[in-house]
Amino acid sequence: MSELVTVEVEGGICRITLNRPEVMNALNRPLRAALTSALLAGHSARVIVLTGAGRGFCSGQDLGDATGLDEAGFEATLNDEYVPMIRAIVDAPVPVIAAVNGVAAGAGANLALACDLVIAAESAVFIQAFARIGLIPDAGGTSFLPRRVGVQRAMGAALLAEPVPAARAADWGMIWEAVPDDQFALVVAARAAHLAKGPTGAYAALKQALRGAFDQPLEAQLAVEARLQGVCGASRDFREGVAAFQEKRAPRFTGR
Repeated sequence: MSELVTVEVEGGICRITLNRPEVMNALNRPLRAALTSALLAGHSARVIVLTGAGRGFCSGQDLGDATGLDEAGFEATLNDEYVPMIRAIVDAPVPVIAAVNGVAAGAGANLALACDLVIAAESAVFIQAFARIGLIPDAGGTSFLPRRVGVQRAMGAALLAEPVPAARAADWGMIWEAVPDDQFALVVAARAAHLAKGPTGAYAALKQALRGAFDQPLEAQLAVEARLQGVCGASRDFREGVAAFQEKRAPRFTGR
């Protein structure tokens, strides 16, 4: 039996691949557990790349896996398995890139939207498929989607459950960019390499600031900026960045 998740670590980049291509990487209980563990282990890298094996990124919940899919089990499954998985992305102290290589549907779409940077192949589509089977978006979708695209587009995507092509997703601001399929791997690799060489501590701070920005007023956010900027200003990377600027050279950040 093949591994449900494959992990490759090189040059500060932790590449995590969902590995159930025969079902377009649908999420069953073992895969959710394996992915959560891999994501938590990836926190020690400088950037995480999450992608899928085969022709899909992730088709969402495996409806063939009846575990937890009953009236009593839905809430427990979400709280006990989906929440830790999503939090392992959101709370990661390093940037997390979703490399969406194909269909991202249901919880699979929201798994991608949980990431800090979403890069999709032009052939990829995002589908909030929940209403097709009488459910609402979960895995953070009711939070991530309206914040990225606004309530009206989020409502349309959820109510109609229609595929949103990658180019349209980029136009809406749902994702960072859609790239031609033949350039997809190169673009993802270049983005990951750039972040792996960056000021990791500053990335952690800006993630914290931006992800909390919608939950508080301006005055509170200004205080958050001041506090986190104080932390960044005391870092080796800040001193290196200033020295590199003054010496007209590329900075050599160490993530400290």
